[in-house]
Amino acid sequence: MVDFDIAIVGSGFGGSLLAMIARRLGYRVTLLERGRHPRFAIGESASPLAGVLIEQLADLYDLPRVRPLSAFGTWQRAYPDVVCGLKRGFTYFKHERGERYRVAGDRSNRLLVAASPSDELSDTHWLRSDVDHFLVREAIDLGVEYLDEVTLDAVASCPDGAPELVGQRRGAPLRVRADFVVDASGPRGFLSRALGIEPRGFDAYPATQALFSHFIDVPRCDAMADYDGGRETPPYPIDDAALHHVFDGGWMWVLRFGNGVISAGIAVDDGLARELRLSEGEPAWRRFLAMYPSIAEQFEAARAIREFTWMPQVSYRASVAAGERWAMLPSAAAFIDPLFSTGIPMTLLGIERLAGMLSAGRKTRLYEETTLREADHTARFIAGCYAAFSRFDLFTAYSMFYFVAASFSEMARRLNPDAASRGFLGAADDHFSSALRRLSPAQSLADAAAFAREVAAACEPLNVAGLCDPTKRNSYGVDLEDTVRGARKIGLAPDRVREMLTVMMGV
Repeated sequence: MVDFDIAIVGSGFGGSLLAMIARRLGYRVTLLERGRHPRFAIGESASPLAGVLIEQLADLYDLPRVRPLSAFGTWQRAYPDVVCGLKRGFTYFKHERGERYRVAGDRSNRLLVAASPSDELSDTHWLRSDVDHFLVREAIDLGVEYLDEVTLDAVASCPDGAPELVGQRRGAPLRVRADFVVDASGPRGFLSRALGIEPRGFDAYPATQALFSHFIDVPRCDAMADYDGGRETPPYPIDDAALHHVFDGGWMWVLRFGNGVISAGIAVDDGLARELRLSEGEPAWRRFLAMYPSIAEQFEAARAIREFTWMPQVSYRASVAAGERWAMLPSAAAFIDPLFSTGIPMTLLGIERLAGMLSAGRKTRLYEETTLREADHTARFIAGCYAAFSRFDLFTAYSMFYFVAASFSEMARRLNPDAASRGFLGAADDHFSSALRRLSPAQSLADAAAFAREVAAACEPLNVAGLCDPTKRNSYGVDLEDTVRGARKIGLAPDRVREMLTVMMGV
């Protein structure tokens, strides 16, 4: 039997990063992987908040080789061979079945929200096969003992109460004792199975399924006449983004990596999944494309370079997420939906909290409460978005809860960390979270103009990015003066914010 302080199950980016931090804290760490790197993984789109968290974790725990992953510019200079994609913002197009897409004159069927002022400071899409492999190698270099091709069957208890992981590696028996176990193996992962943890699900959340693959030869929307916005100059190139095609019953993502590979997939409610016969894979994909002519044209010459993956149930929530000598990363405790790219920042927040717990010897109870509360809060938001897909005017208004909370959290963490403790998506802010719940389109379909005004009023205390502005007609660029004008909301004077932004942004 091999003895460690910490055993981490799953070597995705979360497990490897936590393993590196634990080594920096002086722990003996093993990282256990079922497969072999490089291997495919989902969860490919980061966010500005994720970039800030990577910077702060790298600085706090002396991981200078990880820090360049925080932004596109530094990533490209430090690791040009680790594939990522440029993500300048969030792009949404609302499609109607059987009709070609055309940008409405008032832009009411399109939403553009910039996430960065330049390519240099942009966040990224992650080709996870590259990124996860890179981080595993970094963990090994820091002294983490890495074992791949491991099959774990059970968790036993040693005489001293420490957990013992029991399984095989390449056909040979394997027993690993650890003082603490972290599950980083994803939803419905190892500890959920080994401990018999019941899934709880999310209250009033729609049943959804997904189908996705990687493709090549997918043209850009900005090269297609259907998406031409006329004389308007968008706040960023519309394809250098997390690009979403929205339709009644679901949505589609299109993420571009720097090597020409495209990640694309659909997430749809069960009704549309049955109509498409989603379980059939590629034939279902072709049936979907036939419904939306402009999307079909974009993917007409595309070629899938891996098998289609069907997820018969997208969302998952464990009933518990931590115990006396174990914890799940947020990515293992719950999974909601790829919409709004919440997975990577939520995992990084979990790493930050677990690292603080390991360094200070705190108990897991608060970690579990925070992890599940944020998952429930995010699921309520995503459920409201699904309810609003058929009413894009409501969706664009309700989406502001995410963009306001995300931009506030990013700026507060950078400029005044004491003001940043409101939880993911404002989950720890009672006023904000109750408004998000009360105004959910899942509760009722409202008059669009009145609804947008209510959302704007609820978001105003955290709005430091000039959002919720009807005069911008669903096109939001980055204007640092918006943050200066909202300086008091972050607890700082405007002149001080302007000075800090000038240094931080290099403007």
